[in-house]
Parts: sequence; structure tokens; C-alpha cells
Amino acid sequence: MTAQQWIILGILTVTMALFIWNRWRYDVVSLMALLVVTVTGIVPPDEVFSGFGHPAVITVVAVLVVSKALFNAGVIDLIARQLGRVGDRPTVQVAALTGLVTVFSGFMNNVGALALLMPVATWMSRNSGRSPSLLLMPLAFGSLLGGMLTLIGTPPNMIIAAYRANVAETQFGMFDFLPVGVSVAFVGVVFIALVGWRLIPKKQDSVASGELFEVSEYISELRVPEESKFVGFPLHDLLSVMPNKEDITIVGLVRNDKRFLAPSMYRVLRADDILMVETDSDSLKNLIDDGGLEFIEGDKNDEKDEEGEEEEEDEKEKPDKSIESDDVSVLEAIVAPESLLIGKTASSLLLRERYGVNVIAVARRGKRLQERLGRIRFQVADILLLQGGANSLPSTLSELGCLPLAERGLRIGKPRKVLLPVGIFAVAMTLVAINVLPAQISLTCAAVVMIVAGLLSPTDAYKSIDWPVVVLLGAMIPIGNAFETTGSADLIASQLHGIAQAATPAAMLAILMVGTMLLSNIVNNAAAAILMAPIAAGLSHAIGANADPFLMCVAVGASCAFLTPIGHQSNAMVMAPGGYRFSDYWRMGLPVSVLVVVVGVPTILLFWPL
Repeated sequence: MTAQQWIILGILTVTMALFIWNRWRYDVVSLMALLVVTVTGIVPPDEVFSGFGHPAVITVVAVLVVSKALFNAGVIDLIARQLGRVGDRPTVQVAALTGLVTVFSGFMNNVGALALLMPVATWMSRNSGRSPSLLLMPLAFGSLLGGMLTLIGTPPNMIIAAYRANVAETQFGMFDFLPVGVSVAFVGVVFIALVGWRLIPKKQDSVASGELFEVSEYISELRVPEESKFVGFPLHDLLSVMPNKEDITIVGLVRNDKRFLAPSMYRVLRADDILMVETDSDSLKNLIDDGGLEFIEGDKNDEKDEEGEEEEEDEKEKPDKSIESDDVSVLEAIVAPESLLIGKTASSLLLRERYGVNVIAVARRGKRLQERLGRIRFQVADILLLQGGANSLPSTLSELGCLPLAERGLRIGKPRKVLLPVGIFAVAMTLVAINVLPAQISLTCAAVVMIVAGLLSPTDAYKSIDWPVVVLLGAMIPIGNAFETTGSADLIASQLHGIAQAATPAAMLAILMVGTMLLSNIVNNAAAAILMAPIAAGLSHAIGANADPFLMCVAVGASCAFLTPIGHQSNAMVMAPGGYRFSDYWRMGLPVSVLVVVVGVPTILLFWPL
């Protein structure tokens, strides 16, 4: 081994370890690795950022923008809403949801397709009286299966298609993945619908049943007495003297039996006003001691009254603790991967002042966080209980990058513009299919036309791009090239060939696919494709075979991260809403993975012979 081979293999080993450790996000890790290979002289300075102009990166960006435009126009929503008619049988519900998300994922971003149908799945499960866990994991797996259908279905396909140009004269076309993808996806969906969902552990806890937040348990009621020094002053003045005002959320104000939900901070307080407050015990004590408010304990009144009539009268006197009305809604939402909330706190974002929403509670990995709300740094897949204007809350969720976990607020688009975006997208796909334009050019044109046509604002276009994935791809592509040019990929391929000399070509393909699957389950699927593609090409060269079936095995393997929640964003997105544990994924994921190999390898050999 040469010095450069030792260096690049050492860097890749450390990079993989950092991906698994997950201390820093994958885009940061990939950038660090890129800088190290540059400083060590393996990647020339003029090629450091060449990956950001790679066709696969441009295609990913264009697909994300086009997907967002289709979503805003309500195209997918018109189809998704028909799912409410499929009935209550779990097999039918799983088949309908998984099949539909599989089709959607073939032509748009996997996470985007999942995001469109998650509210529908949650709504269907609650209406049927069953746990959302029975529908959400099949939905996530369906989004992964659908990515295998077309060139634009998932980043690994785009990477493998572009890499093929290095070992052949042309890259894979738009529908070259379809024969293998359809075969594997069909078998996968049928298995999930008939058997797979039955392997998911039954979740009976509050998370899975959709009752993660029992709002009344976390709302305290405080009365403003006549002698309070804040009578006649706005709410803002009361909160300004609190030592931890960012931890106090005023979700409602009751005055003369009339409720004012999410009141303005400049509403003037009057004697006997009742404030509905979400806060921790320390801040509650400060409101009583420093603010001069009085704590209302409704349960104590019940204990004092022994006669039914008196209890009934007390109930009438208690203020309504509901924090919803015709004008104000409360709903659960999940923090999406592209959300602007990630890494920030509610207090730093001034959510109430800027966006008109209150954060009532936060749950992470299936448990409600007990920390002070204003100090919680949001993470991907956190579930938030939000209060805001009924009409504005859906659009606010979109602006914040959150997904509703209820059927309401599902559509943000304008159905009157459905035909235009569908037409633009169809033209772009046709141009790619008949080889008039490459995918990165055709889809970029489609994205620009959609923006010019007013289907998507430039701001929304930039927000729709998953920048961490773009950075990951742009950084890892030069590293993958260095992995190949230093001879490291051929070295590993020759070692694998030596170990598996007695194996048949079909067995080699199966080993390659399984190896890629395992790598994809612990690192990003795009990174797995970038690293395994040179090894696949080297292995095919070592046995004197066509590289296409080997590259197809990498594409399929990289797309099938069914064993862990960290293998793909889709898996992570459903973890908290479904109440899943880390160990729950392999129960259905392992048999699905085995099926993919059993069906995928023969199908690849049929359509892409050695």
C-alpha cells in the first residue's frame, strides 16, 4: 500500500466513525474530511469544491425545488385525500398508504413524499382507534422502496447514474432503474401490507395512541387579584419583571367567563382576570410571589363540597381550560429535517412575537421533555404542541419547516394551479426520458419555469433545498474520486475478490448489495453510494464482468436502509410519532431487507446481465 492509500483509508475510517458517533451532523463531518484530504495533498486545491457542480448534486437540488412546487400547488394532496375512503381494515390501509408513497417517492424527494402522507396516516389510525405505529413505519419503508423506481427517486440513483459515465460511455437514464425498482418495490409493498405490519410491536402507550400531550395537565390558572400592582397594566409589564420570562407562556386569558386565547402581550390586565399559563414550577412561584397573582386550585373546591348540587355549581364556576376555539387552534407538529427551528430555542426565535405561535410542550423520542420550554434546543423529529391562529397556523408550520401530525392543515397549496406544475414536470421528465436533455438540465429548467410562473417564490425555493445533503454530496464526491484515483477502491475490490473467489457472480452481487445495505444503515445513503461505487466497479473489473449489475446492486443496497432509524431521514421522522424504539426497526426491516436481496439480485441479472 502507498502512503496516499493509507491516508485516504484512514480518513475514511475516521469519517465513518464520526458518522456513526453522530456528535456532529454529517455535512460538518464530510466538510472536515474534505479539508483533511486537501491539506494532505490527496485532492488538488482546484478540485476541492468540484463536487458542488456535480450533475448528481444539481439534480438533487432541482428535484427538491420541483417537489416543493408540486406540493404547494396541492397536486399530491388531491390524491392523498382520497385515502380516507379505503376503510378501516389495517391491511387495506397499509397497502394504500405504502403503495401511494412508493409511487410518489419515485418522482419526488423521499422525505417530501413521507411528509405529505404522515398527517393522513395519523388521522386514519386515530379514526380507526389503532396505534399510528402500525401505519407510520410501513409508510417510511414505502418511501425508501419508491426511491428505487427512477433516476430522480433518490440521491444514490443519481450518484450511481453519474458514476457510470466514468466506467461506460453514458450514464443510466431516467427509467433504467425501473425494471429492478418496480420488481423489488412491488414485492416489498405486498409483504409489508400482508405480513410486515403485523411484525411491528403494538404500541399502547400515550405516544402511539396520539395522546402524547394531555394539555390540561400542563396548564395552570392564576387569578389577578384587585390589589395586584399590575391591574391596569399590559401583560408585557407583568412578564418583564419575571426572572425567566422566556419560560412562561400565556396561552389564554379568561375575563367575565369569556376566553381570549393566545392573548396579545399588550392586553391590559383587569381585576379577577384569570391567566392560563404553561410554565415550570419555579416560574409559577415567581408569578405568585413577584407578580402578586393567586393560584386557583379547582380540585380543592371539589373536596370541600360533598353534595352533588354544590359540586355542579363549582364546575360551572371553573373557567374552561380548553385552549382551542374557532379562531385559535392547537395541534401537534414534527420538526422536519429542513426546519429553521433546528438547533435553536423558542426564546431565541421569538416564536410568539414573530410567528404568532405558542409552544405548549415538546416531546423527543416518545417522551415529553420536562425542561424549561424556552431553553429547549429543537432537534429533527421533535414533536411540538403548538397554539396559534386557526387560519394562519398551517402556513406558519410550513414557514417554520414543521409537519402537522393531524389531517387538518394538510394542504397548503392551490388546487386551481394543479395542471400547470404537472404539465411542466411531465415535459421535463419526457425530455430526460427521450435523451433530449440530461436530468440536471431538464429539471433545473422545470424549477426555474415554476418559479417564474409563480408556483413557488424564490425564497420558498431556497428553503425547500436540503442544504446538509447538498453539502454532504458536494464534499464526499471529491473524496470518493480520491478513493478511486489512489487505487484504494481497486485494492479493496481485489481483496474482496480474493476472499470470494469460490463464490459465483450472483453470490458476489448479493454480498455487495448486503455490504452496501449495512453501510447505508449506519451512514447517509448518499455517502454509502459514493464509497461503494468505486469498489463495485473494481470488483467487476477483477472478474472481467460488466459493471452495470454491480452498480445496480450498490444503488439498490444504498436505498434500502430498513434496519435502523438513523439509516435514512424517513426512518427518523416516524420514530417519535410512532413511539418506536431503536430495536423496533429490524423486526420488519430485516425480512424486508432479505426480500430485497432475494428478489433484487436475480432481477438485476435478468435485466443487466454480466
